[in-house]
Amino acid sequence: MTKRVIVQTSSNKTILSMLQRLAATQRRPAAAPLAAAVRCISSGSVDITVPLNFWAGRRRTSKEKCNKENVYEPATGRVLCHLEPCGAVEVDEAVESAKSAFGHWSKMSGMERARIMIEAAHIIESRRENIAEMEVVNNGKSITEARLDVDSARLCIEYYAGLACTLAGQHIQLPGGSFAYTRREPLGVCVGIGAWNYPFQIAAWKSAPALACGNSMVFKPSPVTPVTAVMLAEIYAEAGAPEGLLNVVQGGQETGSLLCHHPDVAKVSFTGSVSTGKKIMEMASKGVKPVTLELGGKSPLLIFQDSDLENAVRGALMANFLSQGQVCSNGTRVFVQKNILPEFVEEVVKRTQAIEIGDPLLESTRMGALVNQPHLEKVLSFVDQAKKEGATVLCGGEPFVPSDHKLRGGYYMTPCVLGDCTDEMTCVKEEIFGPVMSVLSFETEEEVLHRANNTTMGLAAGVFTRDVMRAHRVVGHLKAGSCFINNYNITPVEVPFGGFKMSGIGRENGQVTVEHYSQLKTVFVEMGDVDCLF
Repeated sequence: MTKRVIVQTSSNKTILSMLQRLAATQRRPAAAPLAAAVRCISSGSVDITVPLNFWAGRRRTSKEKCNKENVYEPATGRVLCHLEPCGAVEVDEAVESAKSAFGHWSKMSGMERARIMIEAAHIIESRRENIAEMEVVNNGKSITEARLDVDSARLCIEYYAGLACTLAGQHIQLPGGSFAYTRREPLGVCVGIGAWNYPFQIAAWKSAPALACGNSMVFKPSPVTPVTAVMLAEIYAEAGAPEGLLNVVQGGQETGSLLCHHPDVAKVSFTGSVSTGKKIMEMASKGVKPVTLELGGKSPLLIFQDSDLENAVRGALMANFLSQGQVCSNGTRVFVQKNILPEFVEEVVKRTQAIEIGDPLLESTRMGALVNQPHLEKVLSFVDQAKKEGATVLCGGEPFVPSDHKLRGGYYMTPCVLGDCTDEMTCVKEEIFGPVMSVLSFETEEEVLHRANNTTMGLAAGVFTRDVMRAHRVVGHLKAGSCFINNYNITPVEVPFGGFKMSGIGRENGQVTVEHYSQLKTVFVEMGDVDCLF
């Protein structure tokens, strides 16, 4: 059976143009579902009114009159679809749906839950290309990266499916034959609030551990990238999950506030900015709800003179230009030991200038469009500020207009390398969240460690050196939650990811995350008589 790509579009013409461009730009034949969608739209028979909200097993429309918000395609600047924000009525319905599903799901064995999660992973694998393409259309990143994001989502679900069968407590023997034991129990309805840089992947990273532990979830994606989270909810439902296990509500700050304050929500997990994370923590505190916060970063990358220069350059590029630089863990403060600074800068600039910018659906593209026009302008303003403060633009940092006329309304810029940077500059202190690398020099290990840690954030850090003793000594002193030695931005789902200081609380991925989505109950069993003092 052929399935269509379904979004609530602004017009038949817009989505037809988008899908035709998507099909035309692939070096391989167009995916069957996309081709089918083009044919349906051409004949005027496609359903363009299906909403992006999802609960109780199907897509839902708002019961209240609300102003629909435009959702844009970053590559072209055109309106892709409209978003219906959820109000109090819709949030209540979604939470009630999640409560109903929790009653059934939490009573299933870990093996039963794992079976459904594995089936969901298989469905994702079979639809990898379609999901990745829609992620590109809604987010702007390259198709190459989007495929890896879909893979990460699938692997995360598979990993936690494996852990679902292993959740267990502890037996403690006590005097006189008495004993105690612990039970690891689910929390209830969890809320996930996602960011726009990894829409599908974040939805999976939050839902997989929650579901494995027996919880249900209401997920709110970013209003900038609302399309693919609902695809994941439909996949869980198709895999056999009870209705309401994963629900999707669309909206912005107001919707998020309703979720955080809802009395039936047991936990909130958020990925996004430090400022919003603080607000979510404050709102959750009203109900004493646990939170997981994966927030921003201004991470250091330390490159010592004994490094393998080729790998150090590769690492710096990976630390700065993935997803157009829109990655919270990026190592944007690149500290290079003085003796190798000229050689490093020459090579990193050459590689940066060679990055192919353009249509993110093309296989050859390595940098697509930034997520929207306001964000593009913000990133460019950081470059202008850096120049005013004395930094040298070694390459890039300018708006980019693709040669393809269909892409000229897109949000592109050339990746930028800034030289002559100092620790006091705005570009070094503040998170830019764009393709801008700040290069700084250092002389001694003690000096660079002090400078690297001189920030309120601590999400990630990296070091390149051939000296194994130095490598471990340095990461031992770096105040960051996720550290890399001789690589950067590697996030296997088996490994915990999260930050220190203002970069967050709790962890995503890895076995430890089970503790963030469950609660421990202690049971004491008396095998003799009560020893009463009264």
